[in-house]
Amino acid sequence: MNLRKDFAKGFISQNPVFRLVLGMCPTLAVTTAAINGVAMGLATTAVLVSSNLIISSLRRLIPRQVRIPIFIVVIATFVTAVDRIMAGYFSDLHKVLGIFIPLIVVNCIILGRAEAFASKNPVLNSVLDGLGMGFGFTLSLTILGSVREIFGNGTIFGIQVLGWGFKPALIMLMPPGAFLALGLLVGLINRLPIGKQGQPGRSLNK
Repeated sequence: MNLRKDFAKGFISQNPVFRLVLGMCPTLAVTTAAINGVAMGLATTAVLVSSNLIISSLRRLIPRQVRIPIFIVVIATFVTAVDRIMAGYFSDLHKVLGIFIPLIVVNCIILGRAEAFASKNPVLNSVLDGLGMGFGFTLSLTILGSVREIFGNGTIFGIQVLGWGFKPALIMLMPPGAFLALGLLVGLINRLPIGKQGQPGRSLNK
């Protein structure tokens, strides 16, 4: 039961973007298209799961006094690996995401899960926590990117969905549109009757 909770909480009840409002820099910067959200989310998930795995495995060996520098070294190692893999095999997406791939190192979701969860829990729980939070982050970025792409370009994943007579709202592809779409989605998600622990009928704001 706890394993299922560790995995599922990242989707809604503790969603990094819509509930906890973490990782805002890539969330606002790269979500001009749905595919960008998917790519950024999956790259972050790979780093999150890998770093949680290593940190949880070594949690009893890491001195408390130097745990944060060690966490950052572990995270940076996996970020470098993901960055090189994307550059080699997904060069177009790598060019679009640009500096935001290396900046996964300072994404507060990654370090936050390492400090709050992986350093205190068994390996399997930590891996599932990383998967759940990562997939929740990916889902959030994909939803936000889809909304911005539909209203800003009339497409989703590059496929025309609103017809040729549609007049794009170009503001949705600009920074103000990112804030507007994110604010509306955060308000909508937080109206769902699911609280921090994922219990129906308990609102996050109560």
